[in-house]
Amino acid sequence: MTSERAHDQDPLATFEVVQRIKPGHEAAFERAMADLMTAAREHPGHLAVNVYRPSSSDDPNYRIIHSFDHLSSLQGWQASDRRRLLVRRLHRHTVDAGQIRLLTGLETWFTLPSRPGQAPPPRHKMLLISTLTVYPLITLINLALQPWLIALPLPLRTLIVTVLMVSLMTYVAMPRMTRLFRRWLYPIAPKP
Repeated sequence: MTSERAHDQDPLATFEVVQRIKPGHEAAFERAMADLMTAAREHPGHLAVNVYRPSSSDDPNYRIIHSFDHLSSLQGWQASDRRRLLVRRLHRHTVDAGQIRLLTGLETWFTLPSRPGQAPPPRHKMLLISTLTVYPLITLINLALQPWLIALPLPLRTLIVTVLMVSLMTYVAMPRMTRLFRRWLYPIAPKP
């Protein structure tokens, strides 16, 4: 099996949970969530966790996003006894089990903290926004780093540019582009 086929069958995975906290349980929930996040970070294949806390009374939900190197790593975490115990403790402080969503592709770049659980936009829109973001970024990275990269072998140059590009896309560019184009990516359906 080629590594490309193996990656297609076991891709990067992001697990999103949206939780509503029982009134007065915020501090206990935060402690339980911190323990759960610590345990997740220690699990093989865990890459990152991000927490979006409620920003207003209009949106009282917590949004917790875990990223794993492979879908199989995420499934191992979800099936672990340690996670089950910690989630049980966490749920003592939540209104219900929450909304859960698994993301395994480009749609992880197209999430809005203010709209948890929303289906990703159509692929043609994700393609267009990604292209509008990748082209200027890759051009700027190449222009800025060309004097230092020119002496390096091509595979090393490509690796450096790729790591910078993906990092900038994930943490800087795509969150901003998604917010900027949110009305086009996620049009509000007209009310009947």
